[in-house]
Amino acid sequence: MSSPTPRLFALAWPLFLELCLGIAVGVIGTMLAARISDPAGAAFALANQLAATLFILFRIIGAGISVVITQALGSGRRAVADATARAALGASSWLGGITAVMAVVFAGPLLRLMNAPDSVLPLSQPFLMALAPALMLDAWNASMASVMRAHLRSRDTLMVLVVMQIAQLTLSLLLMPHLGLPGFAVALALSRSLGLGLHLWLWKERLGLRPHRSDWWRLPKAELAGVLHIGLPGAAENIAYRLAYMVSIAVAGHLGASALAAHSYTSQLMYFVLLPGLATGFAAEIVVGHLIGAGQLHEAHRLVRKALGRGLAISVVVAGLAALASPWLLRMFTQDPTIISTAVVLMGLTVILEPGRTFNLVVINALRAAGDARYPVMVGAGSMLVVLAGGSWLLGEVLGLGLVGVWIAYAADEWIRGLLMWRRWARLGWVPQARAVHRRLRRAAHAA
Repeated sequence: MSSPTPRLFALAWPLFLELCLGIAVGVIGTMLAARISDPAGAAFALANQLAATLFILFRIIGAGISVVITQALGSGRRAVADATARAALGASSWLGGITAVMAVVFAGPLLRLMNAPDSVLPLSQPFLMALAPALMLDAWNASMASVMRAHLRSRDTLMVLVVMQIAQLTLSLLLMPHLGLPGFAVALALSRSLGLGLHLWLWKERLGLRPHRSDWWRLPKAELAGVLHIGLPGAAENIAYRLAYMVSIAVAGHLGASALAAHSYTSQLMYFVLLPGLATGFAAEIVVGHLIGAGQLHEAHRLVRKALGRGLAISVVVAGLAALASPWLLRMFTQDPTIISTAVVLMGLTVILEPGRTFNLVVINALRAAGDARYPVMVGAGSMLVVLAGGSWLLGEVLGLGLVGVWIAYAADEWIRGLLMWRRWARLGWVPQARAVHRRLRRAAHAA
């Protein structure tokens, strides 16, 4: 028996608050780092970007956990969902551990590869190394939260995040004045440990899941096969994007510490602008996964069109308001008039960039949930590498447009990929994969 169809808004608003809280703490961390100095603010942002890039390894399974579990629950196969959740723990341990080791061993070479200015490198290298334990803990927390959301427990994951972020913020305020940037890393690790404990309790109380000791290191092939089918293309897409994005940051780094700081502060504000579309995309992925598992393809199609329409309207409004308020918002980070004037121009360009990004946030997640995971990476990787990375270098450095050229490359890439993804969805190119998923789940249910 299939599970009842979840409602998009009921899932989207807790996800929006989760994302908002997470980004708010990152913004406050950037503000605290910027109070030390603008190079410290740039070092904070650069190390966090590299940590996020290394964390892409987790996407090998992270992109597939929610999809496989929602499809299984939609078709009424709770045992498969539970086995997948347990398998995700072991995979998270291995991938999180590898990510943490890379952050420690390759911190210096990676930062130099990013053209970290001389004033930034001595601050960012020890900070990136100090972030390593939190990367391991984040892998566990992310997989356990994905399982909770797939079971439609978004409010519970919101509760965990609220507690976790309050703890992180409180500890950061206490530790950063004395320890500098490593104080933020210590606060991050302690708060993530608290989050792991809360997720374990919620798994037991809400889902009846009690991980065995072996679940933390085992890699069961059968359970992970479906996850990797979705996760590997998703990880490849994220790797292509992160590599291209790192090229754009390297261009900013080559322009100097002030340009890198302007890029950092503008990006922090942009994170808030993209939140509604990101929350809508995650919620759409969960609902579409349930609908595909239940064989309700027409309902999935209607839902994505509705979600995209709302997401586009909201993204334009939010980006416009943020651009208008940017001269005042940026003073939270710096008083440098050069940095502020550059960032204000970039926030104006964000009004053009964000609607294109909304196509990607909503439609790519829907394609992945429908089982059409390979198309986004095959089509999108070329745009990311040529338009995003190549365009950032050509416009920003060769033609001398600086950060404005980088932002033009961002917008062009998002619109090209977004329109291609929408073309795929609108022309029903995902339907054969969705039908194949439903047939496979139905055969497995009969066999069981």
